[in-house]
Amino acid sequence: MAAAITASLVRQLEGTGCRAYSSDLRVRVLATGLATYPDVTVVCGPSARDPESPTHVTNPRLIVEVLSPGTEDYDRGEKLEHYKQVSSLSEIVLVDHRSELVELWTRNGTAWRYTRFSAGEQVPLGAISCTLAVDDIYRAAREA
Repeated sequence: MAAAITASLVRQLEGTGCRAYSSDLRVRVLATGLATYPDVTVVCGPSARDPESPTHVTNPRLIVEVLSPGTEDYDRGEKLEHYKQVSSLSEIVLVDHRSELVELWTRNGTAWRYTRFSAGEQVPLGAISCTLAVDDIYRAAREA
């Protein structure tokens, strides 16, 4: 699923000044010190690096986490709350591992808005002017 999302975003972001990265890019939440490997990270413009660890970016615009049985509670709970403290972050996407469900958290000023998308729907990623088709995200997993 993460590979399908990364591929879709790479195509859509071509020429925009934003770049999609797979899980090899680390993100540092400066407010909490948490370092993570999101499944997909989008950075727009120059990447800002953690002064203490230049392998970590601190300015993601969008993060995608594909939930798994072992990490779902942490990803939906503590990790999500850490991500919400990243000032550059506009959207957080959580992709369910059990069913065709994509959850979108969108920053609205100082608050976050939650929206759910299911089979047949498009997930609008306004922060990066892209969309993700729920069916396309899950197609590769069904065909594997």
